[in-house]
Amino acid sequence: MLQLAWLIPVLPLIGFLIIGLANKKLPKAVVGFVGCGSILGSFAIVLTLLTEVLNGTIQSETLTYFNWISAGSLDIKLSFLIDPLSVTMMTIITGVGFLIHLYSAGYMSHDEGFARYFAYLNLFVFSMLILVMGSNFLVLFAGWEGVGLCSYLLIGFWFKNNDYNNAAKKAFIMNRIGDLGFLLGMLLIIVTFGSLEYSAVFEQAQTIFKPGVAQPVLIAITLLLFLGATGKSAQIPLYTWLPDAMAGPTPVSALIHAATMVTAGIYMIVRSNVLFSLAPFTLEVIEIIGLTTALFAATIGLVQNDIKKVLAYSTVSQLGYMFFALGMGAYSTAIFHVATHAFFKALLFLGAGSVIHAMSGEQDIRSMGGLWKKLPITFATFIIGTVAIAGIPPFAGFFSKDEILAHAYEHSPILWALGVLGALMTTFYMFRLVFLTFFGSFRGTEHQKSHLHESPLIMTIPLMVLAVLSIIGGFVGVPEVLGGHNFLKSFLSPIIAPINQHTGHALSHSTELMLMGISVGAVLLVIIIAAIVYISKKAVPSPEGSDLSAPHKVLYNKYYIDEIYRTLVVKPLYWLGDIFYKVFEIRIIDNFVNAWGKGVDRGSAGLRFLQNGSISFYMFAMVIGIILILFFNTIIKL
Repeated sequence: MLQLAWLIPVLPLIGFLIIGLANKKLPKAVVGFVGCGSILGSFAIVLTLLTEVLNGTIQSETLTYFNWISAGSLDIKLSFLIDPLSVTMMTIITGVGFLIHLYSAGYMSHDEGFARYFAYLNLFVFSMLILVMGSNFLVLFAGWEGVGLCSYLLIGFWFKNNDYNNAAKKAFIMNRIGDLGFLLGMLLIIVTFGSLEYSAVFEQAQTIFKPGVAQPVLIAITLLLFLGATGKSAQIPLYTWLPDAMAGPTPVSALIHAATMVTAGIYMIVRSNVLFSLAPFTLEVIEIIGLTTALFAATIGLVQNDIKKVLAYSTVSQLGYMFFALGMGAYSTAIFHVATHAFFKALLFLGAGSVIHAMSGEQDIRSMGGLWKKLPITFATFIIGTVAIAGIPPFAGFFSKDEILAHAYEHSPILWALGVLGALMTTFYMFRLVFLTFFGSFRGTEHQKSHLHESPLIMTIPLMVLAVLSIIGGFVGVPEVLGGHNFLKSFLSPIIAPINQHTGHALSHSTELMLMGISVGAVLLVIIIAAIVYISKKAVPSPEGSDLSAPHKVLYNKYYIDEIYRTLVVKPLYWLGDIFYKVFEIRIIDNFVNAWGKGVDRGSAGLRFLQNGSISFYMFAMVIGIILILFFNTIIKL
C-alpha cells in the first residue's frame, strides 16, 4: 500500500477535474458520488497506511517521484513523507473531510452551484493532503498556498453577495501577510542549511545549533515560520479573517475550522519541532500569543448572537490553546487537541448548519428557542459536541484540554489558572448557545415555525458518527493517572525532537487528580449558572440597536479590532494608493506617455505636408538623400 500513497491526494484531484470540467453537465447525484467517493477512496488507503504504521511495518518512509527544482547545489524533489505525524493528519483530513462531503450532498442539494461547490471542496482536501504529506518545506508551501486559494473560493462561493466577496478577499489578503513570513523563513532556511528537505534541515540544525544558546538566525527562521502560522491558524494579530469566513456555506466552515486550513500552522510547527525546540525565545512568543488569543477570542464569544460567529470565535480560542501547548514544547498534546477538536468542532458546525437549514437560513440565536422538540437528532448530537468542547469526562475534549492544562501547571500555576479561565468562558458561551437555541419557547416567525423539521439522513448520519467520535476520541490519550498510557503521545514520539526544553516540575498523580477535579467542578458550576440565566430566568440577549453597557458593547463589537485595522492600515493604504494614482500615475506616468504620443502626432502632422503628390519634389528629395548617403559614407571612410 505504500506504493499507492500517491493516490491519497490524487483521488480528490481527479474528483476536482471530473466535476470541474463537466460542471453542470453531470447530474447532482453523480457529482455527489464522485466528490464523496474520491475522499472515501483516499480515506481507505490512509487507513491501510495507518494500520501498517501502527504495526511497525512502516516507520518513516520518503517516497520520491521526480526532481522538481535543481538550481546549483539546491535540489528539491516532489516527494511524500509517510510517518506517524503525516498519517495522523491524513486520517483526520480524509475521515472528517468525507463526513463533511457527505453532509454537503444534502445541505447544498438545492444550490445552483452544486457542482462548482464540490469541485472546490475536493481541491481543498487535495491541497491539505499535499501540505501534510510533503517531505520538504516547498511541497508543504505548495499545499499551504492551495488551501489559501480554496478558502478564498469557498468563502466567497456565493459571489453575488458583495459582503461575502469582501470576506473572501479579507481572508486571502491576511493570509498573504503570513505567507510572506513563511516564504522569507524558507529562503533563510535555504541560506542557512542549503536545503528544504526536512531530514537534511533538522539533522544539520541539531549539529550546528546548541540547545539553550540564543541563535539569532534560528530565532529569525522560527519567528518567520510562526508568522505564517498566525495567518493560517488565525492567531493574534492575523485572526480577524476567520470569523468573517462564516460567509461561506456552513459545511465549508466545518472543513476550514475542523479538518483543514486552520490546523496547517499547528502541523507545520510540530513538523519543525527540532527548529523550534532549539529556539526557546520563539517558543515563549508562541506561548504568550497562544494564551492571549485563547482568552481574547473567548471573551468575544461570550456575547455573540450569530450561531456561526460563536463557533468561529470558539475555534480561534481553541487554536490559541493549541499554540499555547506548542509554546510549552508539548507538541504531541497540540496534535491531540487538533484531533479531538476536529471531531467536536466539525460536529458543532454541521449541527449549526442543520439548525440553519431548519430555520430557513436564520442564524441569530435570539430568533430561535425550543428547537429540541423539532430537531431531536441535531439537539442530541449538538449537546454531545458542547459537552466535549467544555471538557467534561469522559468526552474527547476533556483528555486533550486537561493535558494542556497539566503542562501549564508544570510551568506555572498562573498559566494554569489562565488556561482554566479560558475553559470556563468556553463552557459558558457554548451552553449559552445551546440553551438559547434549543430550550425555552420559540422566538422566530410563524413562517419559520411552520417549516421546522429535522434534517435528512444524509445530513444526520455524519452528525451521529462525529458524535460518537466526540465521545470516544479522547481515549487515544488517556493519561497514566487514569490508568492509560497516552497512546497518541507514544505513537508520535519518533517525530518529536529529543531536545529537552522542559522547564517545569513533574506533577504527582494526586496533584493531577486535584487539578482535574477543580477544572471539572468549575465547568459544572458554570453550566449551572448558564442554565439559571438562560433557562430559569429566560434571559434573551438584547435586540439589535439596543443600548448596551460599555463592557458589553466593547465585547459585542469585538474590541473594535476591525475598525482599528481599517483606520490604521486599510484607510492609509487607500489614501496612499489615491496619492500614487493622482500624482504619479496621472501627472507623471500618464503625462510622460501622452507626451510621446502627442510628439509623434504633432511631428507626423508636419511631415505629412511632404507627401504633396509632386513627382518633381520626390525626385529632388531622392537626389538629396543620395548625396547625404554618399557624403556620410565618405566621412566614415576618412
